[in-house]
Amino acid sequence: MPASTSPRTSGDTHQFDYYHRAGMPLRPWPERATEKRELWDASRSRFVEPMVPAARLGTPSPFIDLVADHQWQGDELMDATVLAFRQIGMAEGRQMLEQALDHGIKTVVDPPEELVRLFVSLDSPPTWHDPARWERGRRLWVSTSFAGKTGMAVMDALATFVGNDVSTATGATRRFINDYQRRMLETYTWFWNVTRENAMDRYSPIFKDTVKVRLMHSQVRAGMRRSWSDEDFSREGCPISATAMLMGAISFGMLPMLVDIAHGRRHSRQDLDDAMIYWAYIAYIFGVPEEVIPTTADDGIEILNHFLPYTGGPTQATADMSGAAAGALSDADGVLTLRGRATAAPLLGAMAYFGGEPATRALIATTSAHDIRIDHWIRLAGVLARANVWINRVVDAVPFRTARMIRRARKGDRFWRVNVATSRISARKRGIHSTRYDHHDATPSVPAGCPLH
Repeated sequence: MPASTSPRTSGDTHQFDYYHRAGMPLRPWPERATEKRELWDASRSRFVEPMVPAARLGTPSPFIDLVADHQWQGDELMDATVLAFRQIGMAEGRQMLEQALDHGIKTVVDPPEELVRLFVSLDSPPTWHDPARWERGRRLWVSTSFAGKTGMAVMDALATFVGNDVSTATGATRRFINDYQRRMLETYTWFWNVTRENAMDRYSPIFKDTVKVRLMHSQVRAGMRRSWSDEDFSREGCPISATAMLMGAISFGMLPMLVDIAHGRRHSRQDLDDAMIYWAYIAYIFGVPEEVIPTTADDGIEILNHFLPYTGGPTQATADMSGAAAGALSDADGVLTLRGRATAAPLLGAMAYFGGEPATRALIATTSAHDIRIDHWIRLAGVLARANVWINRVVDAVPFRTARMIRRARKGDRFWRVNVATSRISARKRGIHSTRYDHHDATPSVPAGCPLH
């Protein structure tokens, strides 16, 4: 299967020099991924490890080494398309992409071969994709508790701001600092949209937005590779790697149900498998190579358990982003205000309950909130989480559960819908009214870095 440059091969004109790896040894995790593993052990040991089949704890499956190998590569098809668009011009390339998304690749005049290959993949669902199971998985995922989704969102936020891979990319673009309202509106809107009916149908607007977000990831990846030296790549691995995208899909898909299970709610193995199928197909459309996409819960949970400790961090970007957030809660001297403490303490308590206090402390280590006490807030978050899951357990026992799941999932997930509503209010105050997912069109062509700086 084609893969990316080796750890020692890069260069401005060949930053995505994919090559055939047949018969070649699998690559280990990059150096940075072996650091700070203890930050992520609390959430892993509590929510993930208990669900791993006992045999796999002692003898990991061959999947594990393959997933580690993909830390060195990105999204072959879209990365090649971005390089082709650099040759013909990003504006013309995006127009071709939009035309193919709306009307099919056959309607595009003289498309580059890279774009054709991308749409062959997009138009050809994997053999394991089952629309009926995908829909059942969607409904099950939407039916998970508020506590389950909060746990998932907390761990995603910690991985984004503290974890090495994602924080490095978000720090490079600085969109969380310089373009926060647009970044959050785009993020929340996409997450809500993929929980809606028929979201991944080929000509669904949500399918099209998913491909546009995928393009943005490749654009940022290209910009970062132009900025990095060989030594940077050798230490860090591929920016926004295939493995990072895979871990995101697995954690989004599995963690809400795993948090529920840890608090006493029951989900069958079939329930977990269908939820994995739901997110597996989203991962495929998002550009994760099919060979590393798990299609069973056992495989997905094993991957999550094995590689969550490799999330790494914190990075310089962690300090920059958390410092900007803390600045909004501090006075002119940089001291956390009373209102700031009242706001931060319960939020940090919830984060520590689900994501572990070590990772939460790493998030705020360089901010004015570094010494804030959150012990009682952690305990309160636990009480609320247990109560919320208990209510869901009681409701599960009431007849007509399937009918309730269908009704509840009709408009997508309420958790993300509320997030979209609140972020939309904030974005409108800044004159932002849409989610175009086009804010990195210039990134692959600048000499280095990101033009949004």
